[in-house]
Amino acid sequence: MLISPEELQRRVGEIGQAISRDYAGQNPLLIGVLKGVVFFMADLLRAITIPIEVDFIAVSNYSPEASQRGVVRLVKDLELPIIGRHVLFVEDVIDTGLTLNYILRNLQARQPASLEVCVLFDKSEHRLIDIPLKYKGFDLPNRFAVGYGLDYRERYRNLPFVGLLKPAVFQNAATS
Repeated sequence: MLISPEELQRRVGEIGQAISRDYAGQNPLLIGVLKGVVFFMADLLRAITIPIEVDFIAVSNYSPEASQRGVVRLVKDLELPIIGRHVLFVEDVIDTGLTLNYILRNLQARQPASLEVCVLFDKSEHRLIDIPLKYKGFDLPNRFAVGYGLDYRERYRNLPFVGLLKPAVFQNAATS
């Protein structure tokens, strides 16, 4: 186990308090990418004490090669307009930064009043593009972690903690 349920809830609460303080009177719009952010977003929304709105997008990589270049396809767009809005982009994990950079450029083109990033898990060792983070929860090591939204082949997202995936899981998955 890397991060316990108690540590997760404590840090999410701290981030929610900071957002409530920093965005007081601004009615921010929080945007997340489905699916991994669902757990973090739900807990974060409960920790924020000011009026907010929420929307989601979904993206899909064309291929592993395209993913490495940050080329993605938008499969679900926003339902709310963001022009002139204070937007906080909420992400579960940032790795290389390529996909997030694409998404942020897409959102910035829609002319929000402000656009900031909140991430729960930061894997900065993999970063290829510098992404300024307004709020950050935890640094993750350069290992495969699962739980609290992080998955391996769509499994383990629902774990209430974050843990390292054992190498045996990769090996078993490769043979099945």
